[in-house]
Amino acid sequence: MIKSIDPKKGPRKRKNLVVGKIPITLVAYCLVLLVLVGCADPNRVYERNLDFPENLWLADSIAEFEFEIKDVQQSYNLHYNVRNSNSYPYHNLYVQYTLEDSLGNILSKALQNMDLFDPVTGKPLGDGLGDIFDHRILAIADQQFPKTGWYRFKIQQFMRQDSLPLIMSMGLRVEIAGDTPEPGQSR
Repeated sequence: MIKSIDPKKGPRKRKNLVVGKIPITLVAYCLVLLVLVGCADPNRVYERNLDFPENLWLADSIAEFEFEIKDVQQSYNLHYNVRNSNSYPYHNLYVQYTLEDSLGNILSKALQNMDLFDPVTGKPLGDGLGDIFDHRILAIADQQFPKTGWYRFKIQQFMRQDSLPLIMSMGLRVEIAGDTPEPGQSR
């Protein structure tokens, strides 16, 4: 109960707000929970992002992710999650990825180029707010995994610069395959 004071009558008790016979706070909590549950992405199997200290990606620093595959009947898409500053000095980012099984056997390895800015106009690509831009770029489409278990995905920058400035984070998203763009293209 909330007490309010009427200067003429002194303190009095005020009833809590209710909807029917249910307190309004319970209704609000249920609505928030419903929204949060409704926002879940049913295709996402794994997603994690690693922040680089001082927004500097060192050439010998490998972003490494471990994820579990439980259904080998599905095909999966693997995406890079890249966050960069609008002041990033290049229009693109070269990375080399390695996909390994739990025993360290290499399933796939490639050097890939991804555009973070339009190469002609210099306009930032991806989703941005202020001078920070986020990109989800397809790395591997329709990947079939040979068995259930844990897999490792390693990403290393290949920009011929030891300290790559203004790349804030690199991440991996693994999702059940659907209609997807070509590898290296933004979604």
